[in-house]
Amino acid sequence: YLKVRSHDPEEAIRHDVIVSIVTAAKKDLLLVNDHLLNFVRERTLDKRWRVRKEAMMGLAQIYKKYSLQSEAGKEAAKQIAWIKDKLLHIYYQNSIDDRLLVERIFAQYMVPHNLETNERMKCLYYLYATLDSNAVKALNEMWKCQNLLRHQVKDLVDLIKQPKTDASGKAIFSKVMVITRNLPDPGKAQDFMKKFTQVLEDDDKIRHQLETLVSPTCSCKQAEGCVREITKKLGNPKQPTNPFLEMIKFLLERIAPVHIDTESISALIKQVNKSIDGTADDEEEGVPTDQAIRAGLELLKVLSFTHPISFHSAETFESLLACLKMDDEKVAEAALQIFKNTGSRIEEDFPHIRSALLPVLHHKAKKGPRRQAKYAIHCIHAIFSSKETQFAQIFEPLHKSLDPSNLEHLITPLVSIGHIALLAPDQFAAPLKSLVATFIVKDLLMSDRMPGKKTTKLWVPDEEVSPETLVKIQAIKMMVRWLLGMKNNHSKSGTSTLRLLTTILHSDGDLTEQGKISKPDMSRLRLAAASAIVKLAQEPCYHEIITLEQYQLCALAINDECYQVRQAFAQKLHKGLSRLRLPLEYMAICALCAKDPVKERRAHARQCLVKNINVRREYLKQHAAVSEKLLSLLPEYVVPYTIHLLAHDPDYVKIQDIEQLKDIKECLWFILEILMAKNENNSHAFIRKMVENIKQTKDAQGPDDPKMNEKLYTVCDIAMNIIMSKSTTYSLESPKDPVLPARYFTQPDKNFSNTKNYLPPEMKSFFTPGKPKAANVLGAINKPLSSAGKQSQSKSSRMETVSNASSNSNPSSPGRIKGRLDSTEMDHSENEDYTMASPLPGKKNDKRDDSEISELEKPRGRKKINTDSEEKLGMDDLNKLGQEPKLRSGQRGRKRSAAVSESEEPQWSEEKRLKEDVLESEDEQNSPPKKGRRGRPPKAASGGPQKEEPAVKTSKRGRKKAAPVKPVEEEEEEEEEEERQIENIEQKPKGRQYKTPRKAQQRSESSEISTTESNQSTPQKRRGRPPKTPTSQPKKGRAARTKQTASKENESGEEMDVFQSSSPVQDIPQEVEMEEEEVSTIRVRRRTSKRERR
Repeated sequence: YLKVRSHDPEEAIRHDVIVSIVTAAKKDLLLVNDHLLNFVRERTLDKRWRVRKEAMMGLAQIYKKYSLQSEAGKEAAKQIAWIKDKLLHIYYQNSIDDRLLVERIFAQYMVPHNLETNERMKCLYYLYATLDSNAVKALNEMWKCQNLLRHQVKDLVDLIKQPKTDASGKAIFSKVMVITRNLPDPGKAQDFMKKFTQVLEDDDKIRHQLETLVSPTCSCKQAEGCVREITKKLGNPKQPTNPFLEMIKFLLERIAPVHIDTESISALIKQVNKSIDGTADDEEEGVPTDQAIRAGLELLKVLSFTHPISFHSAETFESLLACLKMDDEKVAEAALQIFKNTGSRIEEDFPHIRSALLPVLHHKAKKGPRRQAKYAIHCIHAIFSSKETQFAQIFEPLHKSLDPSNLEHLITPLVSIGHIALLAPDQFAAPLKSLVATFIVKDLLMSDRMPGKKTTKLWVPDEEVSPETLVKIQAIKMMVRWLLGMKNNHSKSGTSTLRLLTTILHSDGDLTEQGKISKPDMSRLRLAAASAIVKLAQEPCYHEIITLEQYQLCALAINDECYQVRQAFAQKLHKGLSRLRLPLEYMAICALCAKDPVKERRAHARQCLVKNINVRREYLKQHAAVSEKLLSLLPEYVVPYTIHLLAHDPDYVKIQDIEQLKDIKECLWFILEILMAKNENNSHAFIRKMVENIKQTKDAQGPDDPKMNEKLYTVCDIAMNIIMSKSTTYSLESPKDPVLPARYFTQPDKNFSNTKNYLPPEMKSFFTPGKPKAANVLGAINKPLSSAGKQSQSKSSRMETVSNASSNSNPSSPGRIKGRLDSTEMDHSENEDYTMASPLPGKKNDKRDDSEISELEKPRGRKKINTDSEEKLGMDDLNKLGQEPKLRSGQRGRKRSAAVSESEEPQWSEEKRLKEDVLESEDEQNSPPKKGRRGRPPKAASGGPQKEEPAVKTSKRGRKKAAPVKPVEEEEEEEEEEERQIENIEQKPKGRQYKTPRKAQQRSESSEISTTESNQSTPQKRRGRPPKTPTSQPKKGRAARTKQTASKENESGEEMDVFQSSSPVQDIPQEVEMEEEEVSTIRVRRRTSKRERR
């Protein structure tokens, strides 16, 4: 009974169900079983804030009572151990209300701030050690967000103290705008923050209290006092409700350091020491000692970024010194990073620590593991004023001891020398230059000493990579660090290094081309070379000397035959772009992701692209004065780069070949779809004008090559057709005249009017009108990309209950139509279009799935449904962590089975049938027979083409999650790791997203779930290579599930539980396995359908 009622359309009933279960659980946990607690868990993602809040607070109270206070013993604590992870996972939601509530729950129920310091830190220590990896990331993100807001408020107070000028007024206003984005209801928050700014200007006492609160030396007790004083001053006893005060309380709650101060860090270090000495209660708390120590150091490392001043005590530094000498590499590594982040005052304030630390750092830099060597060099640079002397004492002996025959002992010296070259380039300029020219290039990169193992694999784990290849990778990184330290190309070192790196790419990773290197090692070297070019492109002086040919060759790494190379290269690209360090043309490389055969890669590439475009738009909004940099920041300016890159694509050989042109169209749409989702400032007309202008120029890479220019104009025509078919405002006047990049295109010829259409007539049928799907940034991509299992949530995951019997059930009711028009799908799912073609009045728009949009992109045949649906499931297996919806198959892009909700009257079904008949006849006119994909094995027919399935009555929404990206190399790009920790302090987008209406969701599910085999056997072939034989076995498709289980799932709520399965992390290894299976086969590169991609 409670199960049904927990999905009741009435908010009050769902709320009461939660209250009843929580009340019973608080009375005695034995009164409720896991099923009942699961109902509460589900409602944490309800559509209504009141229900979500009740569910979250209820779980928090149960956790505090039975886990923290252990009122019912260890068994009860184990039974509800999942609650702490579940509550922190909610921090991934886009709603600021949810995230503020998680922060409040953490401070009051998970690690109560009113506990005595030692107790509080013990509680935090064991909580951190037992959280799953996603919850740890959420907690780290929470501290970063709070720390960032604290800094914003500190900046605001500093601005208010300055004398009033126009400039300071503008600066205060922009700071207020940034702060309001971190508070609920930004509209009201803005007014209240303006009022608060006025209060701070007028009232010195309140300003002084706030100043104390945000100062890095504020203790937890002081913080509580300051918050009390400020709220007392702002409170008006005559007002029963004071929304202004409530909003300021939210702000103070987020910025007050209620957990961490110098005393707390000291207590935390003592707790770690107890574990090291074996005197802690680790076993009693259910945590293995090694795990506790490692988690403790990781916790301290995160806090060293957000609260560095709190580490300044002799006791803390002495304990960290002891950790440096431990055998556990991870512990020593974390301790080094903490020293680097917090040690700026050690020399002046703690001379005894300095003298003890120095010899340890020297030893690590010369003989420690490579990551420790790197951090040791950075520690010396951060802590010691005599760094030149220290560096010389490390560099000289390492330089002399380099021996190419002793490969095992080369990695640490290369890492240390590389980081010294990065931090002190002038000190060793001459020896470094000769070292690179003779030792690095000639002795290491240009010679293959040992033949590699023969294998058909393209990738092996780190421990199986040959020592020689590992040394070569470090040699490439060392050269890059040396160049990044120099920051100039006076000696032409940058030019020759880039030539060397592109030669490695040209020769597929085998620089000497003697055939001695094994395939997995060649993959590693290709990745290292492509990553090195991307790294150098982030430095303006080297970006200028990268030729167009080198840039185009580097771009092809995103279509490498090896899955892990594509994945790692995409991560490097995304990182550089999202920090606005890489020039805009590198975003054009993302268009080539449309060719990736693995759906998960395309989905992730799309998320990254959305994120990068939004980062740029946000930056331009906040920095209105940077208009002179518009060419490098405005996302629309990626279009000319994309057109140029695709015109030079090695797969584009025959200018008029339909298949090749459809490939180009896929790639262009991959980027244009996201750019055109909004028409801000008439951007559609601006993009159209840009494309028109390109047709008036010539390709600067070959201005006199008629074939090259014809390719360029043909790609322009494809772009123009996409814009015309997807926009209704493209013909308006462009807001400004676009500027084209002079490196790529010649000056427009005023006497030349290029009105010729270069597309073959057959291409016309592949452009279908419709509006592009709005693109939302997912929470998933706001985290470091290497994090597995970061998932996303859309608003109407909690916006509708399944059995809603209101007028909204009618697909044509006005509310429903509005919902449809506004609704957007998850970023990783397929694009859907809204076609207004139907003459029937009852239904304003029919959502056609993207294979329907895409008559232009794919000819479809009548009997090819199985292929389409098979392509979907491999990803679907990844995407559904929790429940999967009932299996339904229907023909993609043709006549569909409509989802009819229980309350619909027969006329709606009839109307739908008529409507779909119209659509079907439309489709058949536009559909030449479907052609098999290049390089894709034929699918086994799993059930015959079902054409005319009757309408299915279920309306369960499938839960989807953005497929995680597993870290490819454990090392990742080392020199960026600490930057990631600091610079990745990004605010997640506020507000929730809308979800597709039920019917459209069912459609994409119906084809997504039908079969599995395709993704596993389709890793990508590098361009121009001979085809290899497949080695992997296709995974088994999921068997169709019974009606009983399906109907059970139908009842479960509409929410999309981001981490709904009871242990999200346990599911992730399955996804990782699948990725590995996908990689073990090599197929010729081929085009992927639009429906797979999204």
